[in-house]
Amino acid sequence: MKNFFATRPGIIGVGTIIGVLAALLQYWGNPGNMGICVACFERDIVGAIGLHRAEVVQYLRPEIIGFVLGSLVASYLFKEFRPRLGSAPVVRFILGIFAMLGALIFLGCPWRALLRLSGGDGNALFGLAGLIAGIWIGTLFLKSGFNLGRSEKTYSSAGWLFPLSMLGLLLLLLFNPQIPGTSKSGVLLYSLKGPGAMHAPLAISLAVGLFVGFIAQRSRFCTMGAFRDLLLFRQMHLVSGVMALVVAAFVTNLMVGQFHPGFSEQPVAHTLGLWNAAGMVLAGLAFTLAGGCPGRQLFLAGEGDGDAAVFVFGMITGAGLAHNFGLASSPQGLGPNGITALVVGLLVCLFIGFTMRQKA
Repeated sequence: MKNFFATRPGIIGVGTIIGVLAALLQYWGNPGNMGICVACFERDIVGAIGLHRAEVVQYLRPEIIGFVLGSLVASYLFKEFRPRLGSAPVVRFILGIFAMLGALIFLGCPWRALLRLSGGDGNALFGLAGLIAGIWIGTLFLKSGFNLGRSEKTYSSAGWLFPLSMLGLLLLLLFNPQIPGTSKSGVLLYSLKGPGAMHAPLAISLAVGLFVGFIAQRSRFCTMGAFRDLLLFRQMHLVSGVMALVVAAFVTNLMVGQFHPGFSEQPVAHTLGLWNAAGMVLAGLAFTLAGGCPGRQLFLAGEGDGDAAVFVFGMITGAGLAHNFGLASSPQGLGPNGITALVVGLLVCLFIGFTMRQKA
């Protein structure tokens, strides 16, 4: 049976749906220009389970859970659940850490960079320029033989472990709801102010996450892959979905009064253009070497890819490190150790790129 979502009209439709739903999630309560941000939402989850103590970014985001479980359902329904692992897991873990650090220097993943642009945030232009530059550097390594090796088929139970961990987080959220006016309920932490205190109703967030996870798994939607394919092969297939996302989110933002053009006083953003770009250079390079943007890594993990799950765990670790050691930015500017993290991350990614090239 033909997969409509993998066609050009299908990927445009998926991008349009994600753009509309992301803007509406913001309208329903998610932070400004952050209807969906994989990096930020993973960072919030890390805070909710106590792995960092930044009180303004602690909430167990249901969207991330939905992405994985929606992908799981789609992969089972269409016989694409294929458990595999073994492709340089330690390297993928390290790449996940530095991908997160780069994203938190910019304050957003590739999805949020697009959504910030659609909401009028001019600072996103610097982030997107840096992202494309980082992906371009990554494609140079791909052209010269960079390869993390092949994944191998493994037990079904191994492919289930990451989706089950997401299910466990969902149960934690359901059995530990926030008590109004308190920052802790059971084992979970909740923000009382800041972006962590802003969220759409749980049922809506989870439903959107499940739906996006389902259609993204079917379409292979990937922001990093879109720019990589354009740079390497001049292919517009995935790029058309990304463009549809931006246009749909822009139109929706206009309709609901969320479009506010400018550079200053944008929600959860800083105006340091150089460092916005540099952070996303690091993130884009790490995503390219790992083979997918953070959203795509979640969808792959949902269909049984253990290597993608390792990358996600690396991002989760990176989020904890970023806020425990002053590496993440804030609306006031760079974290005290952000530049050091950026330099180290670029050096590590370049080391990985240069030393893991297969010679002909």
